[in-house]
Amino acid sequence: MQKSFKQRSDVEKFLRNRHSKIIKEITDKDTSLLIEDPLENDMILNMGPQHPATHGVLRVVLRLDGETIIKCVPELGYLHRGYEKIAENMTFHEFIPHTDRLDYLAPLSNNVAIALAFDNTLGIESPPRAQWIRTLVAELARISSHLMAMGSTCMDVGALTMLLWTFTEREKLYDIFELICGARFTTSYSRIGGVAQDIDQNTIDKIKDWAAQFPKELKYFEGLIHRNRIFVDRVAGIGIMPPDKALQLGLTGPTLRGSGVPRDLRRDAPYLVYDKLDFDIITFDGCDVWSRYMVRIQEMKESLKMVNQIIEQMPKGEVHLKSPLKVLPRKKDVYTKMEEMINDFMLINFGALPEKGECYTAIEGPKGELGFFIVTDGTGYPWKLKIRSTSSANLQGIQYMAEGSMVADMVAIIGSIDPIMGEADK
Repeated sequence: MQKSFKQRSDVEKFLRNRHSKIIKEITDKDTSLLIEDPLENDMILNMGPQHPATHGVLRVVLRLDGETIIKCVPELGYLHRGYEKIAENMTFHEFIPHTDRLDYLAPLSNNVAIALAFDNTLGIESPPRAQWIRTLVAELARISSHLMAMGSTCMDVGALTMLLWTFTEREKLYDIFELICGARFTTSYSRIGGVAQDIDQNTIDKIKDWAAQFPKELKYFEGLIHRNRIFVDRVAGIGIMPPDKALQLGLTGPTLRGSGVPRDLRRDAPYLVYDKLDFDIITFDGCDVWSRYMVRIQEMKESLKMVNQIIEQMPKGEVHLKSPLKVLPRKKDVYTKMEEMINDFMLINFGALPEKGECYTAIEGPKGELGFFIVTDGTGYPWKLKIRSTSSANLQGIQYMAEGSMVADMVAIIGSIDPIMGEADK
């Protein structure tokens, strides 16, 4: 129904009433956002959750003085799926596919993290070849994720072409992922005690071919963007995050290393076979959007170095640990051997039975530290499972980065964190 007004005072009264609910909601969270009159002083603006540059269902409430951000309040629980609670109602093995849906730009890396966490909880270790393969797919997933970050950051500030180019390279990687595990997006490749299946020589050759042509493509991408004055002006000196503040807020990954802090779990707390690989920890001390962006660009080159080393050094052998009480047997054995059928039946119905206790396992994911804290009560189901999601931790810094910036800088700041809301809200 159309509403008509006779006087300006009626318009103002209507608008104040319309804004009262949202202002109350915001000021209940943070009293510093309280303003006497939303029409005559500052503006309260909802950015998201439907905004295309918020990288998913992220709601950010801004208080603006003109175009300057005075206050920023992110709401990280807008898309809550309850994965931590879901984990309590299924066996360890059954939960692995759910990790594909956390940081869905790097599902292979998530699979490695949860499988390693379950291995540690159960007190087992996967065979050497499986550890090399897990490291290989984790680094391929890192390159894929960083390519997406590169393209989306450029798109956020107006350079759409770069997103299409980076997607082209990611499609080549998805072809390889399909050869490795039969899926492109939701991979569920790692298993308790190893990986789903071995990588054949044809797939290794495909990885070699891709690794040989990728440096030239990446250099071509850099040539288009990194000397472009418009792009540099949009990201340099924006979203400052000093190193001491980054550490206080618990930031990790490229978001932390972009503030000059050389923290990387692959070196500081080595897991799998990272202690056998030669690579550098990339840091930039600009503490801005440009630095966080450049960390990801350089990390792709380091990941490529590791991929080549893994292909040359990866040993032969089994990729699946034989531990009947904890690791699911191969299907070919289930269908042909009575003992393996019994083991499969028990593990599927009751799960592996760890000792009572708690275990925290973390890896250096593409976006930073991805950890799983598991509390067990002796049954085949986790009593509690807490996900230390990287995006959730890193988004804590968005308030500090945004305040004092311009509203147009928000999309670049969010892009520099590279969040995935499916992971942030779990």
